[in-house]
Amino acid sequence: MLSEISEVQIILRVLVGAVLGAAVGLERERQDQPAGLRTHMILVIGATLAMVLSVNLGFLYARPGTPADPARLAAQVISGIGFLGAGAILRYGFTVKGLTTATSLWTMAIVGMTVGAGYYLIGVFTTALMLVVLALLNTIENRFLRTSVSRFITIETDYHKGTVKDIRKIVQDFSDELASFNIQKHIKNKRLRIQIVARISRDQTLEDLVDALSDIEGVRNLKVE
Repeated sequence: MLSEISEVQIILRVLVGAVLGAAVGLERERQDQPAGLRTHMILVIGATLAMVLSVNLGFLYARPGTPADPARLAAQVISGIGFLGAGAILRYGFTVKGLTTATSLWTMAIVGMTVGAGYYLIGVFTTALMLVVLALLNTIENRFLRTSVSRFITIETDYHKGTVKDIRKIVQDFSDELASFNIQKHIKNKRLRIQIVARISRDQTLEDLVDALSDIEGVRNLKVE
C-alpha cells in the first residue's frame, strides 16, 4: 500500500543518490568528459528528489476509489533527461564524443529514481555494474579491440608540384586506413587546404607524424585531432 515517505527518509535517499552519482561522475571526470562529477551528482539528486516527490504527491492527493500514480512525475524525468544527454555529445571533425556519457547520464537518472523509490540495493548494484562497464571494459577495448584511432588532420600549405603526393604518402605510411582526403585550392595565392581523416595505429606517435608533415616544403599550418 502506498505510504508517505518521511523527511528523514527523503534526506537519506537524496544522500545515497548523491554518492552513487559521484561514483560514476568521478569516472567520467577522469576520462575528461563534458559531463563529470558535479553534473552526475546534481542529476541523480534531482532524479531522486523527483521520485520521492512523485510518491508523496500520489499519497497526499489520492482520492478514495481513485488509485494514485507515483510514476507520473518520474516518467517526465526519463524523457526529459534526453535533452541533457544530447548536450554531452560533441563532434570533433568526423569524430563523435560523449555518447557513453550521455547514456550514463540517462541511466544514472533512473538509478536516482530507483533510490528515491526506496530500492537502495538495486541502486548500489546498478552503479557498481556501470563502473565495471565504464572502467574495466574501457581498458579491455583500448588494449585488445581498438588498435587504431581516427584522426582528423588539417594542413595549410603553399602549392608546389608534388606537395599533395608527398602529404598523401606520409599519411599513408603512418595510417592503417585513409578514410578521406579532401583538397581545397586557392587559385590567387596558390595555397592548399587539405583535410584528411585517417585511422592511425596506437603504436604510432603523433609527434613523428607532425614532424614528417612539417618537413614538407611550404607547410604553414598543421592541426591533428
